[in-house]
Amino acid sequence: MTETVFFYSFAALTLIGAILTVTLKNAVHCAIALIASLAGVAGLYLLQQAEFLFAVQIVLYIGGIMVLFLFVIMLVNLDDAAKERQFHRNWLAGLLCAGATAGLFTLFLTRGAQSLKLPAQAAQEAAAPAGGNVESLSLMLFRDYLVPFELASLLLLVAIVGGVMMAKKRI
Repeated sequence: MTETVFFYSFAALTLIGAILTVTLKNAVHCAIALIASLAGVAGLYLLQQAEFLFAVQIVLYIGGIMVLFLFVIMLVNLDDAAKERQFHRNWLAGLLCAGATAGLFTLFLTRGAQSLKLPAQAAQEAAAPAGGNVESLSLMLFRDYLVPFELASLLLLVAIVGGVMMAKKRI
C-alpha cells in the first residue's frame, strides 16, 4: 500500500513538473519545474530498486546539468535573444537534418528494436548476468544499447555547440 502511494506521488510529481516545464513562460521557472520532474523520475528509480540510477539522477542531472542550465539561462539575455532574428538562412541544413531524422525514425519503426543492435549482439542474447545492479546496468548500456547511448551523447554535443554559438554573439 505504501509503495503504491509513493509510486503515484512520484508519477504525479514527474507529470506535473513536465507539464509546467513546457507551459511556464519564465525560463528560470521552467528549469525549476524540470528539476521537480527529474526528482520524480529519481523517486521512481528508487522504487524499482535501481539505487545507482537514483543516485546518478540526483547527482548528475539535478545537481550538475540543471545547475548548468540555470547558469546559462541567467547568463544569456533572453529578452534580447527573443528580439533577434532566429533563423540564419540555414534552412537547407535544417531540412537535411529533419529528413535524416525522419529516415531514422522510419527505420526504427519498421524494424523495431533490432535496428539499434549491432549484428554480433543478436547472437549474444543470453540470460541476464549474475552480477549486481551496476554491472547489469553497464552491460546493458554498453553492450545492448551502445548505439542509442552514443546517439544521446552526440545529441548532447550538438546542444553544447548550439549553446556556445548562441553565447558567442555576446562575447
